[in-house]
Amino acid sequence: MTQGMELDTGHLQGGGRAGIAPGNESGRSEVGRKEIRDFGFLLLPRFSLLAFTSAVEPMRSANRLAGQRLYDWRLISRTGGPVASSGGIEVMTQAAISDVDRIPDLFVVAGLDAQTFDDRAILSWLRRLARVGCRLGALTTGSYILARAGLLDGYRCTIHWENLAGFREDFPGIDATTEVYEIDRNRMTCSGGTAAMDLMLGLIAADHGRALAIAVADQFIHERIRAPSEPQRMGLRNRLGITQPKLLAAIERMEDNLEEPLSRRVLAAHTGVSTRQLERLFRKYLRRTPTRYYLELRLDRARGLLTQTAMSVLDVALACGFVSASHFSKCYREFFGKTPREERAPRR
Repeated sequence: MTQGMELDTGHLQGGGRAGIAPGNESGRSEVGRKEIRDFGFLLLPRFSLLAFTSAVEPMRSANRLAGQRLYDWRLISRTGGPVASSGGIEVMTQAAISDVDRIPDLFVVAGLDAQTFDDRAILSWLRRLARVGCRLGALTTGSYILARAGLLDGYRCTIHWENLAGFREDFPGIDATTEVYEIDRNRMTCSGGTAAMDLMLGLIAADHGRALAIAVADQFIHERIRAPSEPQRMGLRNRLGITQPKLLAAIERMEDNLEEPLSRRVLAAHTGVSTRQLERLFRKYLRRTPTRYYLELRLDRARGLLTQTAMSVLDVALACGFVSASHFSKCYREFFGKTPREERAPRR
C-alpha cells in the first residue's frame, strides 16, 4: 500500500473451512459454548499501524481457522471517517465516539505524540465506558491516554520501552512495567508493535484453547507466543552484537544507574576487572571510553524525557545524572548539535 490509501479492515468475514477444531488443551471443543466476542478499536491520529494490525489479524485468522465467527470488531474515531496512521496510511473507521455507548472490550490505539494528547471529549467518553463495565486496553502509547483519563490508577500497565521513562515521570503513582503486555483485572495494556499479536494470541488461548492460538501464530510465521512477563527489548548481547561477558555486565550496570552515574572504579569493581581492563574492553569493542559511552546513554535518556514529558530542562538534567543545567546543555549541544531548548522548539 502507498501513503494515503484507505484501508477498511472492519468486520472482515471469517471465510474458509475450519483448519482446526478450537478447544482447550485437553482437545474438547469450546466454540459452541462461546458467544462472539466484540472488540472496539479507538484509532487516534498518528496511531501505530503495526500494533493495530497485529491485534486485528489474529482475530481474523481465528475466525477463518475455526470456520465460524469467534471475534468481531468495530473501528472508532473521534468523529468517524478515516484516520491517518503515523506512516500516513489512512484507515476507515465505522463509528464516532458519540455513536458508541457500550462495548465489552475497547483498545485505545495511539502512536506518536500520545504524551501531549488532551482531548477532553475522548477522555470523558472513556470514563463513561469504564463506568458501564467496559474492559479497557491500550496498544503501545495508548497507555498515556488511559492514564490521563485516570483509568490506570491502581492498575499495573506497560508501554513501549522508548516511552517508559517519560511515562513514569508523568504518572509516578502508576505501576508501569517493562513487560511485553499486562493484563490486570479489566485493564489490558501492550508495549506495542508485534507485542500486540502476543497479547491477542494470549486472549485467543484463554477463550478457545492453546491449540487455536498456536495455529493462528503459525499462520503469521510467529514462531513463539511470548509470555506477558517477558522483557520488551532484545538482550544486550543481541542489541550490541557483543559476547564479552565483563563488558556486557558493565553496560548493564550503566543502564541501571543513569540518574546517579557510577564511577569507573565502582563499575570495574562490580564487573570484577581493574579500571585499566575496563578501559581496554570499551576501546576494543565499542571504540570509546567507558566515560564517553556512559555519557551517550545519559544523553539518549535525556532526549527521550525532553520530547516526551513537560519536565524542565533542569529536572531532565538531574534525572540523567548531570550536576547543572548549564553542563547538561553544553554536553547535549556537543552531541546532538542543538540545545535542549531547541530540541523542544518544534514540539511547541
